[in-house]
Amino acid sequence: MIKKKIKIIAEAGCNHNGKLSLALQLINVAKKAGADAVKFQLFNPDELVTKNAPKANYAKKFTRKFKNQYEMQKKISLSFREHLKLKKYCDKKKIEYLCSAFDIESLNVLKKFKLKTFKIPSGEINNTKYLKHLGGFKKNILLSTGMSSKKEIIFALKTLINSGVSKKKVIILQCNSEYPSPYKDINLQAMVSFKKEFNCDYGLSDHSLGIEVPIAAAALGAKVIEKHFTLSRSDGGVDSAFSLEPDELRSLVVETKRAWQSIGSVTYGPSKAAEKNRVFRRSIYICKNIAKGELFDETNIRIIRPGDGAPPSLYSELIGKSARKNYSAGTPLSLEQLL
Repeated sequence: MIKKKIKIIAEAGCNHNGKLSLALQLINVAKKAGADAVKFQLFNPDELVTKNAPKANYAKKFTRKFKNQYEMQKKISLSFREHLKLKKYCDKKKIEYLCSAFDIESLNVLKKFKLKTFKIPSGEINNTKYLKHLGGFKKNILLSTGMSSKKEIIFALKTLINSGVSKKKVIILQCNSEYPSPYKDINLQAMVSFKKEFNCDYGLSDHSLGIEVPIAAAALGAKVIEKHFTLSRSDGGVDSAFSLEPDELRSLVVETKRAWQSIGSVTYGPSKAAEKNRVFRRSIYICKNIAKGELFDETNIRIIRPGDGAPPSLYSELIGKSARKNYSAGTPLSLEQLL
């Protein structure tokens, strides 16, 4: 039986568009939707990107007013102090604050927040300096694998473990770094393989449209689902095109947790809830009065509902045998009477 519940992370990302007031509203939405955590992104643009780096293709449509990636990142970032306010507000709302740090300075800030879990963005999976520094924190790790080869995943795990992280604390997230991700490229089978290949629990950082893929991932045993959300796709944030709106986020939380619950365990026979429905099964019933010593035959016993008598599988064995007692028509033949 799978005892640990699935963890749903509502990824706010930068859908606050650099406004603290919107970020606080996003926390409220995540809490109302029933998410277990809400995640943001923390970075120093000067440590993240060169001043003339081009924008990603998916971002160009919604960020035309910014000349390049650096200008965009400067505009949509929140300060360290603002992130502290978000952390305190999450604590007040009783929802976990998570954050992807994109540089060592940001990692150190998050360490001061006393976070239990750190998310490694896909772009940092081969950043040795970053991995070693974070590994020294010895905290729980969510390792995103967008664009990563198997060799790079092995490298990241080895670096983290050698730096002090227990492998038991690492959850590897399958991720496709196209926005939105084509369904054919998501490869949930790769996600499932992480347990065998790396002996780590697995989850999904999803950038597809809709909620179907997270539901499928939950049914395949994902321990974590991370999904972008926004107040409204019409807000035009950098991640808005592939983000869920509040009602959709609520549906994702409900449906993925149902899918997770349905995994169950390897058991056979009726569940406790189904036990009462044995009335839909057949059993052996007496259809004519039978005297002690009389032979059972096709005229005095039959197979019929409900299933509160001896199982039909014993019918052939009964034919031709002597009754041990008197039986009244219309009564079930109990298994105990045959033993």
